[in-house]
Amino acid sequence: MLTTGALAPAYRHYVTQKTRSPEYDLAQGALSGLRQDLFHDAFAYRPLPPLSEEGPLVRRLPGERIRRGAVWLPHAVVLFLALCTLLLAYADDEGGLAFVIGGFVPAAAVVMTLVRPVGAWWVSIVSTPFVAVLGSWNDWPWAPAGFLSHLTVLIVVALRTRPRTAGWMWVITAAYGMFADTVISRGYGPGAAPMLFASAILLLMVSMILVRREAKQEVAAQQTVTATERDRRTLLEERTTIARELHDVVAHHMSVVAIQAEAAPYRVENPPEELEKAFATIRENAVAALTELRRILGVVRAEDYQAPDAPQPVLADLDNLLSNVREAGLETEKTVTGAVRELPQGVELSAYRIIQEALSNALRHAPGSTAKIEVSYVLGGLGLRIVNTPPRGLVKPSPGAGHGITGMRERVTMLNGEMTAAPTEEGGYEVTAFIPVAAIPAEETS
Repeated sequence: MLTTGALAPAYRHYVTQKTRSPEYDLAQGALSGLRQDLFHDAFAYRPLPPLSEEGPLVRRLPGERIRRGAVWLPHAVVLFLALCTLLLAYADDEGGLAFVIGGFVPAAAVVMTLVRPVGAWWVSIVSTPFVAVLGSWNDWPWAPAGFLSHLTVLIVVALRTRPRTAGWMWVITAAYGMFADTVISRGYGPGAAPMLFASAILLLMVSMILVRREAKQEVAAQQTVTATERDRRTLLEERTTIARELHDVVAHHMSVVAIQAEAAPYRVENPPEELEKAFATIRENAVAALTELRRILGVVRAEDYQAPDAPQPVLADLDNLLSNVREAGLETEKTVTGAVRELPQGVELSAYRIIQEALSNALRHAPGSTAKIEVSYVLGGLGLRIVNTPPRGLVKPSPGAGHGITGMRERVTMLNGEMTAAPTEEGGYEVTAFIPVAAIPAEETS
């Protein structure tokens, strides 16, 4: 049982949440972002990785050796800017401590962006007043070396983090610049305006690049997810179609079992009671299986699904299919090898659908071509080969949904078969499949 003392903290938290203003929440979120971007693990080791050799810029360069060197181009640019900082400090100061602090410290901050980017920015902003004091008063609050160094650090760190971090860096730089101009400046130099203007323009450009890059990555990720979901949905639709078609095949066999079980006792004179009960049990189980099959069909049935009026097609109906395809404009040639025999109805249905889909693809993607269909009855199963020649007409964008190959593969996989589908060397397309069929025992064929 909760006591009043236990409820007090929760109540105070509830009252605090209710009395907070939106401005307070906004300020708290901003400070939290500042702490996360510039204070949390500021000096963490984050080395700048080289460019990818498959990137849009590097892969266009000639020669493998040039491409291997080009991946280090960002590192070379940063080191070059650090060298420029040293040269500016050397030209501005005569040497000694002024050159060490005014040259090496800003250059070290630039180099540091390659391994500890946020820490490099802190080194740059903290060392800025010392560099300015030891340098020329005419360049307050940023000496030439410090100006180049801090601007470089801002850009590199912004490129390596995110737009929010760039905003915080500019705000703190602006705060330091205004403080230096109004409090500790003695009227020397142009003030902080050039730094703030240049950094604002460059950071805005960098932020736009980062936002565009993130948007492209999100779009690419969304496209990948969409493609995956589309493939998954296609697979489920094809499996559902196969299940609906096989329902009729299985239901036919179960109906035959039920009828034979009911008629079997009448074929024997004075059958034993145990035999009658066994056949009655078989019939009851067959009827129950039929009922469950109807329920399964109701689950996988689409809203616009209509049960077929005619029986499911088999290989004996292949001539009618080829006749319809010829009328549609695709010349076909059929070859049957081996001893033609009756196969399980599910195998014949799948074989018929595979040939039908392959010919539909040829009509859709290869207008004006001819197709050859080979049906091979072998000892271990059934072989199929459908190959079409290259198109001779204009290939228009296909209105299909791209389910054909997926459906064929699912049918073959369901029957533990193998299938290949690939373009031919001549420019056509070939589909081959083998469906294993168990041999019929000799006593059943006699």
